[in-house]
Amino acid sequence: MRWPADTRALRALIRDPMGLMGLILVALFILMAVAAPLLAPYDPLALDVRAKLQSPSLAHWLGTDQLGRDTLSRIIYGARTALTIALTAIALAGSIGILLGLIAGYGPRWLDAALVLIFDALNSLPMMMFALAIITVLGPGTGTLILVVVLVSIPGYARLIRAQTLSLRSADFIVAEQAIGASTPRILMHHLLPNVIGPLCIVLSMDIPVVIMLEAGLSYLNLGVKPPTPSWGNILYDGYTAIRTSSTLVIAAGAPLVLATLGFTFLGEGLRDALDPRFATARPR
Repeated sequence: MRWPADTRALRALIRDPMGLMGLILVALFILMAVAAPLLAPYDPLALDVRAKLQSPSLAHWLGTDQLGRDTLSRIIYGARTALTIALTAIALAGSIGILLGLIAGYGPRWLDAALVLIFDALNSLPMMMFALAIITVLGPGTGTLILVVVLVSIPGYARLIRAQTLSLRSADFIVAEQAIGASTPRILMHHLLPNVIGPLCIVLSMDIPVVIMLEAGLSYLNLGVKPPTPSWGNILYDGYTAIRTSSTLVIAAGAPLVLATLGFTFLGEGLRDALDPRFATARPR
């Protein structure tokens, strides 16, 4: 592990105003999700119909919804829902994409051609239509949503890793490892993987807000997270149905979506600048 290089990249990220802002926003959302039971003033599922659609007050900082549930508590727990789905789906898709990309880029040409054909076939499917088809078959729910994101994301990640692997497989340090009889798993895990994972980390960080927005959109359509589980999409739908009575719900649910998108996008841009496009250059380890 190259600690000096990692430290330089972190310092470069912090010096970049956009990267620093993204890092702060992402850290705040992660803190909100992890510490939701401590930060939420009320149980997000507790009903109090007598206090429905209240305006913001000292008792309820963001008011209440149509069932009297505290909006702030639901927003805080909604962050946990959004980040759990996004991070789980992206981690699974990234892991599978890395494995398939390394196999395609370093394996025999017939296997590479077969995998590329599968990647292209999946990429040709419209994402939303593909998601709706899977949800129609399996039914809405958190597990289905994660499966949709994983299946949609794997081809792009695998092709990225494949391209990086193809550019490195003829590098001098890989040829040297082959000459001394190093096994294929050792070459893949100890020499290729550390050199191809950098660009993927940047892409993953910038795809997290896409997944968050997808989850919110499908939950808004009642095709994602099932009520009463707090979700920014569900809260946004509740606000839309009650917008003539109170606009607080719409604003409260829309603000974290915008801020989360900006935070992860800024962080991804900052990581790209900090790590430098030369990350793809072969570096013996």
